[in-house]
Amino acid sequence: MCIIWETQKETDLIDLIGKIVEVKANDITYTGKLVEVGETEVHLESELGWIVIPAENIAFIREKED
Repeated sequence: MCIIWETQKETDLIDLIGKIVEVKANDITYTGKLVEVGETEVHLESELGWIVIPAENIAFIREKED
């Protein structure tokens, strides 16, 4: 699995939990609050409900700019 975390350090990913992020997977960009990052899935809470994205499909995760 190869994920490009668009952060300075790996520990920065933990700092993104609870923040609004953009996740690109399968040429789709998802936006929502980062709730959980696991070895196999990433969980976002969006305006329309929960989004569960398989980690193997993720190109990047980054904090959403205002």
